[in-house]
Amino acid sequence: MADIRISKLAKLLVNYSLRLQKGETVMIQSKISCAPLVREVYKEALIAGAHPIIFNSLEDHAEILFKYGTDEQLSYVPPHSIDLIKTVNAHLTIWGEENTKALTNIDPVKMKLRSQAMTEYSKIHMARIGSGSLKWCGTQFPTNGSAMDAEMSLAEYEDFVYEAGHIDSDDPVDHWIKVHEEQERLVKILNTKSDFEIIAKDTHLKLSTKGRTWENCDGKVNFPDGEVFTSPVEDSMNGHVRYTYPAVYNGREVEDINLTFKDGKVVEAKAAKGEDYLLQMLDIDEGAKLVGEFAIGTNYDIKNFTKNILFDEKIGGTIHIALGAGMPECGSKNESSLHWDMICDMKDGGEIFADGELIYKDGKLLI
Repeated sequence: MADIRISKLAKLLVNYSLRLQKGETVMIQSKISCAPLVREVYKEALIAGAHPIIFNSLEDHAEILFKYGTDEQLSYVPPHSIDLIKTVNAHLTIWGEENTKALTNIDPVKMKLRSQAMTEYSKIHMARIGSGSLKWCGTQFPTNGSAMDAEMSLAEYEDFVYEAGHIDSDDPVDHWIKVHEEQERLVKILNTKSDFEIIAKDTHLKLSTKGRTWENCDGKVNFPDGEVFTSPVEDSMNGHVRYTYPAVYNGREVEDINLTFKDGKVVEAKAAKGEDYLLQMLDIDEGAKLVGEFAIGTNYDIKNFTKNILFDEKIGGTIHIALGAGMPECGSKNESSLHWDMICDMKDGGEIFADGELIYKDGKLLI
C-alpha cells in the first residue's frame, strides 16, 4: 500500500508551497529514485489546472559526465534549460539519491568547471526568485542513500522527513501558517536592526545588514522549512568562524572548516578534511569568497544532524552562513555560481547581539 504521507506532501507542495494556478507551467526536477513523489505531484498539478513538465535524471548521470566528459562537454549547458528557467511559472526540485557519495572521488577541478558553466542558469534562477516572477520550492523524498547518511533505517528516515514537515498532522498547512505568523513577528523586529555580532566556540563575527531585509521561511521555498535569513552587506563581514558540523556540497563532505573574513571576503580557509575541495569551490568566481546569507534556524522539531542541508540548516539552535550568491530579495548584490551553507551550533553558550543588545542565547531567540 502506498504511503499516504507522499500524497499529503504532494498536495501541500502544489497548493501551499507553489500555489499553482490554472494555466501555469511548472518544471518538476528530480532523480528517478524520487518517482513516487513525482507521480503524486504531477497528478496534483494537473488537478490544479497547471501544465507540469517532468525532468527525471538517471541516478548516476552526473558521475558519468564527470568521468567521461571533456572540458567542452562539462561546460555545455543545453539552451532549452536556459529557456525554461526564463519562462516557467514555477519550479519544484525534489532531492533524493540512492548513493549520495557518488561524486566523492571526482576531481574538484572538474566540479569547479561544471559549476562555472552553470553561472548563467544560477543567476537567472536567483534573480527570478528574488523578483517574485518564479515560484520555487526544494524538498526531499526519503531514499536509502539519504537514510544511510543520517544513520537511520529507511523507515526511520521516512518518519524523520515527514515529521519535520508535520505531514503526519491532520492539517499540515495550519501548522505552517502558524510558523509564518510567529516568524513574521521575528523578521519585523530583525528588520529594525543593522549591526550584528555572533559569538560561539572558536567563532567571533561582526556583520552589517543595513539597508537589507530579513525573510520569513515558512514552507514556501524549502519544505520542510524553519529559518529566518538575510544577506549581509558585502564588505561588512569581519572575524573568524569554526563550523560545528561537516559541510556537504555536491555530495562532497568537508570537515572542521575554519574561515577568516576581512571586509567581507574570506582571506583564510582551512579544513581538517576536504580542504582542496573547499579551496577549489572558493575559487569558482569573484563572488564565491563573499557571504551571501546569514540565517537563524528555527525548526526545533529537527533534532538530528543528517548531512542533508535542507534539514540541517533549519535545526533550532543553529545559525548558518552561506558563501557565494546572495539573495536578491534581501537586497544582496553578490553574484556567484556557488551558494554553500555552513552550520554553526549555538546551543552551548552561543550569543547574538543586534545593535549591542543580546537577542539570542544558547540556541534561543530572546525577542
